[in-house]
Amino acid sequence: MTGYWNPLPTARRHVDSLARPAHELFTGVWEQRNWRNVPGPFYAAETDSLAIGRTAAPDHIAYDDDLGGGFGFEFVYRQPVNAPETEALIDGCRMELYGGYNWDGDEHWTVEAVRDWWRNRARVREWAVAIAADWGADTHPGWGDNADPRHLPHYHDAAQGHRDFVAYIDHGLEGYLRGYLFWLEQRREPRPGEALPRL
Repeated sequence: MTGYWNPLPTARRHVDSLARPAHELFTGVWEQRNWRNVPGPFYAAETDSLAIGRTAAPDHIAYDDDLGGGFGFEFVYRQPVNAPETEALIDGCRMELYGGYNWDGDEHWTVEAVRDWWRNRARVREWAVAIAADWGADTHPGWGDNADPRHLPHYHDAAQGHRDFVAYIDHGLEGYLRGYLFWLEQRREPRPGEALPRL
C-alpha cells in the first residue's frame, strides 16, 4: 500500500448499523494497550482471554500469551486499509466480551511514537517468531489442560496469525506506517505522488 486510507468514516457507518453502540463497544484504555498493537486508529487494551477475534478478522487480530500457559489478550497486528477489512475488524472487536478495543488511536499516536515503535520492531518480531514456533507445534508439554489435542487447531490458527505478523513487519508495514505518519502530520490522506515521511 502507498499512502493512507482513513478507515474511521467506514467504521462509524458500520457501527451505526449495529445494535451495540460505540461507547459500549470501544472502552479500551490507551494506557493499557497491548505493546504489540501496530500504530493506527484501532488497538486492543485489556481484553478477555477467549481468543476468538480471529474468527472474524484473521488478517488483523492476533493473540498474546501474557497470562501464561495459553491464550492471553488480543491485539491488532494489521490496520484495515479498505471498507471490507474495516468491517471485518469491527466484527472481530464485537466478539470481545469486555469492550477492550478502541478506535481513538489517532488521538494518541504521535509521529515520534510511531517512529519509536518502528525502531523497536525487532522486539515484537522476535516474540512473534518464538510464539509461532511454540503454538504451531503438535505437542505442548507443560501446558496442562491446554495441551488437549482438541485445542490444537485453535493454537495452529493463532500461530498462523503470528507468522502473518512477521511477514507484514518484513514486507508492507513500513509503507503503511509512512502513510500513517503523513496522516498524523497533515490530517488528510496523501494525494497521488506526494512524498511520504520517512520512518
